[in-house]
Amino acid sequence: MYIIVGIGNPGKEYEKTRHNVGFMVLERLAQAHGVKLDKKSRLARWGEGKVADEGVILVEPLTYMNESGLAVQWFLKEIGIGPDHLIVIYDDLDLEPGRIRIRKGGGSGGHKGIKSIIGNIRSEGFIRVRVGIGRPPGRQDPADYVLSPFSKREKEEIEFAIIRAADAIEYIITNGVEKAMNEFNRKDEAGI
Repeated sequence: MYIIVGIGNPGKEYEKTRHNVGFMVLERLAQAHGVKLDKKSRLARWGEGKVADEGVILVEPLTYMNESGLAVQWFLKEIGIGPDHLIVIYDDLDLEPGRIRIRKGGGSGGHKGIKSIIGNIRSEGFIRVRVGIGRPPGRQDPADYVLSPFSKREKEEIEFAIIRAADAIEYIITNGVEKAMNEFNRKDEAGI
């Protein structure tokens, strides 16, 4: 069993923003595997199903990004799963738009959602699927940038990354995180 968490901000006003790419990947994964995100509590909405014949719980925290760890902590405790079976999907300013990176463990890299998860579950030992959103242009404040929608030019790259990230999660479940890192952390033929 895996708990797969896409992090972002709840609410219509944040729906298509860069900071919500974790939700976008999770929703793509749910759609591809027929998992309905039809359960809801004050902390999260989620659905249960299978990905690659493995039981999964797909979770979107309903807390804001900076408190994502509250929902993750609750699910790990409630289900009785350790951090090694937790996959978190999130945006990364340090990756070009459209790139994805997989890794297990490590610090937060300054990402407040990841910092919240690490603090609440008291472990860095979970799998991360980072989706590149790029750095803000000029002197734009990163906080404003992550809460803005993708440009027309970026949309195609991000759509590709969302599909690849969902595929990467299935690959992690089927083949393990090390093989997935070897497969997905390299540049692909499209140059992304």
